[in-house]
Amino acid sequence: MNKLSPVQRKFILHWGEMGTRWGVNRTVAQVHALLYLSPEPLNADDIVDALDVARSNVSTSLKELQGWGIVTLVHVAGDKRDHFESMKDVWEMFRVVLDERKKRECDPTMRLLRDCIVEAEKDKATDEYTEERLRDLYKFFEATTEWYGQVRRWPTTTIVKFVKRGDKVLKVLGLAG
Repeated sequence: MNKLSPVQRKFILHWGEMGTRWGVNRTVAQVHALLYLSPEPLNADDIVDALDVARSNVSTSLKELQGWGIVTLVHVAGDKRDHFESMKDVWEMFRVVLDERKKRECDPTMRLLRDCIVEAEKDKATDEYTEERLRDLYKFFEATTEWYGQVRRWPTTTIVKFVKRGDKVLKVLGLAG
């Protein structure tokens, strides 16, 4: 990773490792980390040079990051090449990632669970225990996605206060043990 400080290199490598644990391609996560740390937009050649990865990997990674909505294409005056920048507001970035994960993972799972429940009610071969497990799982997804929808609308300052107060909120609500 040319022209990067040791700290930048360390973070980018770690973010790539974490990406693989989150189901994200290592290079995609590293490109994101580089763009996140960069004070100005970078073009694909800059990214290739900094990360020492193939141009095709960078192009694919940029498309995926744009698909997630956390990296955008920008134009730099006097340069015909496309440049890219990452969202810098970490709270908004994680909101966008959670929105995408909900859309890609939770929503299809809820549709499948709903279909399975309907089929199980009609299918005499499905035992009650299985139906109950499916209903419980569906109710869990329904409750958590409804809660996420509410929290998603909160301003960042409200979320930060809520997170920082943690157990104090439960005490105020009379729910702490």
